[in-house]
Amino acid sequence: MRSVLTSALVRPFLRLSRGLTLGVRGVVAGPDGVLLVRHSYVAGWYLPGGGVERGETVRAALDRELAEEANVSLLGEPRLHGLFSNNKRFPGDHVLVFVADRWHQDGAPKPNAEIRETGFFALTDLPEGTSPGTRRRLAEIFEGAAPAEDW
Repeated sequence: MRSVLTSALVRPFLRLSRGLTLGVRGVVAGPDGVLLVRHSYVAGWYLPGGGVERGETVRAALDRELAEEANVSLLGEPRLHGLFSNNKRFPGDHVLVFVADRWHQDGAPKPNAEIRETGFFALTDLPEGTSPGTRRRLAEIFEGAAPAEDW
C-alpha cells in the first residue's frame, strides 16, 4: 500500500503528466447496508476504491482497493454500473463503478494511514458528509435514478 504522503505528493505530477486517469469504486451491499469508507486525506464518506495502476487491470485494481480499504474479497464477477467523468474535480479523470453481488469480509478492517473508518450504512441513514457522487451512484443503483455521466 502506498503511503498517504507519497500519494499526496505524486498525485499532482500524475495529473499533469497523464492526459487520462482511471479509477474504480465498488458498491458492496449487505444486510446491514452499503459499505462506505472515510479517508484520512479528504473529508467525507465514499464508496471504497481508488486508482488503476499502470499495468494493472480494472478488476485487479478493484480487488486490491476493496481488500486494502475494507478487507473485502469478491466471490464472483462484479457487475459494471457505469463509467463516470470526474472532470470537475480532476480534468481527465474517469471512474468505473462496479456492484459486488457476492463478497466476503474476513473481519473488520483496521484503521490505517489511508482509511480512518469504515462502516455499513442503511440507504435511508447515510452518514453526514457522504459525498454527492456517492449519493448519486447509490440512488442510481438502488432507487432507479437516471444515471448521470459526471461523478
